[in-house]
Amino acid sequence: MARGALRAALIDSTYLTYLISHAVMTRIGLISDTHNLLRPEVLRHLQGCEAIIHAGDICEPGVLEALREIAPVTAVRGNNDGGEWARAIPTHATLTVQQVKILVVHDQADIDVDPGSEGIRVVVTGHSHKPLIDERDGVLYVNPGSAGPRRFKLPVSAGLLEVEGAQVVASLQQLLE
Repeated sequence: MARGALRAALIDSTYLTYLISHAVMTRIGLISDTHNLLRPEVLRHLQGCEAIIHAGDICEPGVLEALREIAPVTAVRGNNDGGEWARAIPTHATLTVQQVKILVVHDQADIDVDPGSEGIRVVVTGHSHKPLIDERDGVLYVNPGSAGPRRFKLPVSAGLLEVEGAQVVASLQQLLE
C-alpha cells in the first residue's frame, strides 16, 4: 500500500479506525481551537498528512470541509461549537492508527476514563490554547495549542503525530512568530 493510500472506516460516531495493511509511518496532523480561522500556515502544516485530528472549537462547518480536502478528519465538539451542525460532532472520539489507540477530547477535564487502563496511548486535547506534550503513566498527552486567533499572548501552533506500528512520536510547531 502506498504511503498516501489510507482507508478510513467509520464504525460509529465516536470510533474511527484507520486500517493500514503495512507498518509504514503515518503522519497525523493535530489542530485545535481554530475558531473559524483556517490560516494558510495551518493548511501548509497539514499537507502530506494521512489523517487530521481537530480537538474542538471549530466554530463553523466550513473548517471541517476544508480540512477534508487534505485528509480524513476526526473532530470533537468544543465548548464554542454550537448550532445544528455541531450536534452531529461527538464530544469524545477514539481512533486506532496502526497499533496506537488515540483518545480525542476538547477539554482535558472531560476525560472520563483512565486512559492507560483502556489501552489508550495518546490523548489529544485543546481548549487551553497552550501547546503541550507530556507523558504520564505511559500515556502521551498532546495539546497542539490554538491554530486560530492568537489569544492570551500564546503562540499560534499545531502538532503532528508520527505513528509506525506501536511507536508514536509527537511534535509541536509554532506557525506564526
